Amino acid sequence: MNQDKIFELISKLDTTSFSEQEKHWVEIKELDLDIPYYFLKVYPTFKKWQGRVLLVFSCIKYARINQSAFELGIKALDDKSTLVRYRGACILAYSLRKEAIPYLEKNLNHSDKETQKDAERAIKAINNQNHHIFMEGRSDTWIVNRETDEKIDENKIIGILKRIKNLIKK
Repeated sequence: MNQDKIFELISKLDTTSFSEQEKHWVEIKELDLDIPYYFLKVYPTFKKWQGRVLLVFSCIKYARINQSAFELGIKALDDKSTLVRYRGACILAYSLRKEAIPYLEKNLNHSDKETQKDAERAIKAINNQNHHIFMEGRSDTWIVNRETDEKIDENKIIGILKRIKNLIKK
């Protein structure tokens, strides 16, 4: 498939319809592409926040191994949509790259409180070199890419089991 056809297919993700996105995403995944590279290129052309969220979300797992994914995370921090900014922070938190911190710091004074919190948690995750910290208050662990994620700490497992036991007692 030539590049024009690839970009044409990817542009079909710029829709509010989840079922349409899924249909085209299945086709895209079957191609042997550098997905973050193409998604970074089309990101500025996407009009729908739902499409931009899909682009950014789909690149989180590449954050540690692909420069285009990292750059997409940086771009997403400036998006007009809170959810897109959140997914951008996800990419940067998962990357654990210190050079992301200055970009995240710009959002510490953002008018949207959620964006501020996302930036704080991402910076904390990077400074502690532990992407799980980004999900504090949402989840105990954050498995993004089993190939690059560290193993779940057995102390976390014990903590989870204790909480389950306490819930059962109630």
